[in-house]
Amino acid sequence: MKKIVCIVSLLLVCFLSNAQKDFQGVAIYESKTSTSDFKSQISGNRDITPEMQKMIEERMKKMFEKTFVLNFDKSASIYKEEEKLDAPGQQGGGGMRMMSSFMGGGGTYYKNVKDKTYAVDKEFMGKEFLVKDTLRTYNWKMEGETREIGGYMCYKATAVIPASKTDFRNFRPKKEEKKDDTKTDVAKTEEKSTKTTSFFDTVDLPKEITITAWYAPEIPISQGPEGYWGLPGLILEVNDGKTTILCSKIVLNAKEKAEIKAPNNGKVLTQAEYDEAVTKKMEEMMEMNQGQGRGGMQMRMGR
Repeated sequence: MKKIVCIVSLLLVCFLSNAQKDFQGVAIYESKTSTSDFKSQISGNRDITPEMQKMIEERMKKMFEKTFVLNFDKSASIYKEEEKLDAPGQQGGGGMRMMSSFMGGGGTYYKNVKDKTYAVDKEFMGKEFLVKDTLRTYNWKMEGETREIGGYMCYKATAVIPASKTDFRNFRPKKEEKKDDTKTDVAKTEEKSTKTTSFFDTVDLPKEITITAWYAPEIPISQGPEGYWGLPGLILEVNDGKTTILCSKIVLNAKEKAEIKAPNNGKVLTQAEYDEAVTKKMEEMMEMNQGQGRGGMQMRMGR
């Protein structure tokens, strides 16, 4: 009898082990970033015609509203933007592709929560890069609130992290400075003449951002969209104050299994090295476009 019990127990352990090994799922996420602040600035810019404003808003919508697919197993995942065909006349230029890399798209984001590493391939200024580094540690605070998302009971968690200088979604429009009535007319004229209309002159980057995540313990994996992870359940929604990434569909253990492996194309850089290279190039672009006004805006929006 004891021998039979041992055999059954061994078979059960093997079954559970194989079940965990074969466990896989796919989640679809809709990412939307608020553009109301930028729209108000564009509408208030006299240098931008109504036709240009409409074009810019259409391209902003395309950049700030995206669909992503997350394929995951117990230890690893790949997160990639859903491929869509552009409508005739809507193909983006180099500026659009460059901006896409700032918006969390344009590459395959691989996370391995077991090894605590990630790899993501990016294209920037016509060059291929492979960013490989250690996963960020989130000091999640369990808030105790619950809500249902897609039929799953989710729990709220928050964390505060430094804002990335190479993620365009973190940029906020600068607040207008109060007018100094004590300045002379000559000083005001000189100040006005030195001002530029470069897009980057109108934005600020906060030092920190608060992340709010909702995770589902019913799906007991420490995964989520983009670089988010570290909770006792799949993250179904995450918000950083401007961008919301919401899961719209989940399929567990489908017959067709996706290949979950890290990308391997591009020049290998750490995250710090990539951020430094991108920041330097952005600063160069700012200097090049000083005083270009409307022309600088058109270049950045992909013309």
